[in-house]
Amino acid sequence: MTLELRPLSPALQQKAIDELNENPTRIAEDLQMFREWILKQPHIRSRLDDQFLIAFLRGSKYSLEKAKKKLDGYYTMRTNFPELFESLIDEQRARAILRMCLGAHLPLPLGEDGPRLVLMRPGHYNPDLASLYELMRLDLLFQDLVMLENDHVVIGGYVHLIDFAGFSTKHALQFQPAKMRHLIYYMEEALPIRTRSQHLFNTSSAFETIFGMMKPLLPGKVKERIMVHTSMESVYEKVPLKYFPKEYGGENGSIEEIAAAGEEMLMKYREYLAEQKQYGTDEKLRPGQPINFDAIFGVDGTFRKLEVD
Repeated sequence: MTLELRPLSPALQQKAIDELNENPTRIAEDLQMFREWILKQPHIRSRLDDQFLIAFLRGSKYSLEKAKKKLDGYYTMRTNFPELFESLIDEQRARAILRMCLGAHLPLPLGEDGPRLVLMRPGHYNPDLASLYELMRLDLLFQDLVMLENDHVVIGGYVHLIDFAGFSTKHALQFQPAKMRHLIYYMEEALPIRTRSQHLFNTSSAFETIFGMMKPLLPGKVKERIMVHTSMESVYEKVPLKYFPKEYGGENGSIEEIAAAGEEMLMKYREYLAEQKQYGTDEKLRPGQPINFDAIFGVDGTFRKLEVD
């Protein structure tokens, strides 16, 4: 069987073997077992291409049971919470948001086999002209595309650099705990990409307000990955300056150039994104008991895992 997969660099292949339990001689067999399970699920309509499916195996360290839960959760969340996942912004709107330069998937990873760096600037937009969740929808869309294109993301995960300069009370007022709870669950339990760490800097009193509201919603393992820095020197100890974009004095691309590349990526994947609408879950066909989302998310902000057969 010929696999339609990008070959990994030697460094990433070794990392996949050492950290994700990947056995290169078994990939075809592992993918086939996963695909056969998907085809037997009456409620799941899933993509079946190799590059998409291997992200779930790698993201689950080749535990087939975990990969099943992630894939089911991935499509369950997208079907039942369309306000976060449907592209409610048209292509022109997406381009306009990209040109706000609110963030960037930086081109150089953190080391030869390291994670992908993502810069986010949540205070860099006018809250009268855009909403926080409109921006998040676009970010989720790009996570799907990066998952297909970038092996550093799938194998090494993400490191987030979050610059809160300019973040105001108006930005904080757009925060909605229920939507954030859904988003966090999706990122932790369904998306097959690991967040290694999050470095927050240039924080303000408005940030303290929203962070205080978010903290009770966060699982313990997420809290452990968050570092709030009081100086840039502290940030550079974790992520050296050279890995920041040129606008920050680094060597890792230009935010404007990366935004322009994002527009090109939207064009490249226009057909793929249109196809996404045909995939999802049909809860009427799910074997066993229907999902109780109140039980999954919990009124206390805790999360419970989705069970699959």
